[in-house]
Amino acid sequence: MSVEAITEIRQYLTFKLDHEVFALDVATVREVLDFTTVTKIPRTPEFMRGVINLRGSVVPVVDLRLAFGMTATEKTVNTCIVVVEVVLEGETTIMGALADSVEEVIDLEPEQIQPAPKLGTSIRTDFIRGMGKRESRFVMILDIDRVFSADQLAGLQISAHAAA
Repeated sequence: MSVEAITEIRQYLTFKLDHEVFALDVATVREVLDFTTVTKIPRTPEFMRGVINLRGSVVPVVDLRLAFGMTATEKTVNTCIVVVEVVLEGETTIMGALADSVEEVIDLEPEQIQPAPKLGTSIRTDFIRGMGKRESRFVMILDIDRVFSADQLAGLQISAHAAA
């Protein structure tokens, strides 16, 4: 969904990775969990931290900091797992994303959201739905369906099924 497709006030869950604030449309967020034990699966990408047991279901957990080229998420009292629904090739996949902390749910009007910056052809920004203006700072609004490529998520689905 492009910025132009946002025509009404929407709610976003904001969270921190390092010192940057990111946001997800609340419609994609299932729940926020305290950090729990994550079981590592061999031969998965570095950003794939492992899987958790969520009420009997195997849910892959990814470290968004690693996926975005930052240092790995360190466990603190504020570290949490944001459980989201991702659409991959027409199928909904449940996955967890590590966040340093969850901030708040905010309302953004369409005029408060600008398109993601164009940074050249070699830098991928297609996973940023837009830049929300909040007071004097920007909040990067993620398109969770595009954060990971289809190939990466397909690998995670296979790993999760193998661990079940």
